Amino acid sequence: MRRSSRQSLIAERARQMRSWLTPAEQKLWAEISGCRLGVWFRRQVPIGRYIADFVAPSVRLVVEVDGAHHWQQQASDSRRDRVMAHLGYRVLRIEARLIECHIDEAIAQLRAALLSNE
Repeated sequence: MRRSSRQSLIAERARQMRSWLTPAEQKLWAEISGCRLGVWFRRQVPIGRYIADFVAPSVRLVVEVDGAHHWQQQASDSRRDRVMAHLGYRVLRIEARLIECHIDEAIAQLRAALLSNE
C-alpha cells in the first residue's frame, strides 16, 4: 500500500474514532478540552502509523487511555511508545479505571507530565 493511501486510511479512521470515545476518554476529554490545563489538546490524532488518544501538540505530549485489554498488549504498546518518542513525543499512559473512578488523580498525573516539560 502506498504511503499516502495508508495515511489517508489512518486519517479517516481517526475521524471515525472521534465519534466513538470510550466512557473514560469522554470523561478525560471533558476535563482537558478547551485549554483547561493551559495547553490545547486534540483527540484521536494520527501520528505516524498510529492514532493517539489525545495530543497536546505545543508540548509534544501524547496521552493514552489504557483499558483492561492493554495489559495483554504491553509489547505492542511499548513499541508504539518508542515510535512516538522517535517522532519527538512523550507518552503518558493513564488507566481507564483511574479516570473513571478517580479523575482528580488522573488529572494530577497529567498536570505533572505537563510541568515536567517546562
